[in-house]
Amino acid sequence: MIEALKQIGGEILRSYAEIGGINHLDGSNLPSRVGVVAILQDYQSLVFPGFTTEEPVQQEEVPYRITETLNRLARNLIMEIGKCICFRTRRTDPSEKTNRSVRSCVSGTDWDLSCKKEAEQVVLELLGQLPELRRKIHLDVEAAFEGDPAAKSHEEVILAYPGLESISIHRFAHELWIRNIPLLPRMMSEYIHGKTGIDIHPGATIGESFFIDHGTGVVIGETTVIGKNVKIYQGVTLGALSVRKELSHKKRHPTIEDEVTIYAGATILGGETVIGRGSVIGGNVWITESIPPFSRVYNKPLEYVMTSKE
Repeated sequence: MIEALKQIGGEILRSYAEIGGINHLDGSNLPSRVGVVAILQDYQSLVFPGFTTEEPVQQEEVPYRITETLNRLARNLIMEIGKCICFRTRRTDPSEKTNRSVRSCVSGTDWDLSCKKEAEQVVLELLGQLPELRRKIHLDVEAAFEGDPAAKSHEEVILAYPGLESISIHRFAHELWIRNIPLLPRMMSEYIHGKTGIDIHPGATIGESFFIDHGTGVVIGETTVIGKNVKIYQGVTLGALSVRKELSHKKRHPTIEDEVTIYAGATILGGETVIGRGSVIGGNVWITESIPPFSRVYNKPLEYVMTSKE
């Protein structure tokens, strides 16, 4: 057994030399998946105080809890964002001098000062946005409560609605995305995608009072722009007409204006496609052209024939 394992280990090592593109043995540290989960847990505990703890939180404890959580969140964010900045530097400047600097950027104790300084600045900006993010997420909770007759309380929405959890994390990831932080926003979005089945790219711009009902199978692409008071149902795709790599820096996904409702299974594609304000898009439609404001778009019902054995 030992000799066989040695042989297998040697073959694996040879594959490292022969197969490129999936090795990361001599570069800066990459952000940690475990670290991302810890960051999101602390973020959600600040956004929804009292909802994420097993024991009751007394009012007099709140300032201490905030300080403790905020300090821990800041430390973890600086570490993970610092790794992402080092990765970005290495990608944009492939020189050996830069590579040597970046390799030591996050070594546990030896930080590259420029990476750390930028990470700290990003974290201060990001955490400073938390009150505004809470305001937006409160509106998302209200939109879900008012938009779903089955919702019995705001607490139920916060505790049980996957669409609300998905949009709350998206709003945090989007703040990282617009600050040009690589890797981490996508890791956040894919973490919640795995939990909820809702796939929102962190680059998507989403307005206030957004509600995803049911949620499973929803896809919202990178350059999507969504206005205020929009409601979408399960299986909706806001996607691109083409997936060619050379279009990666162009607007490829649709714009959804204010007060639009999109029902289950609808597919809306293309960067020039605009769904006008106040429109209602029916289930299972396929749209690749703009729709004027206050339109109603739906498939013409088939004629059903019912037969009986009697």
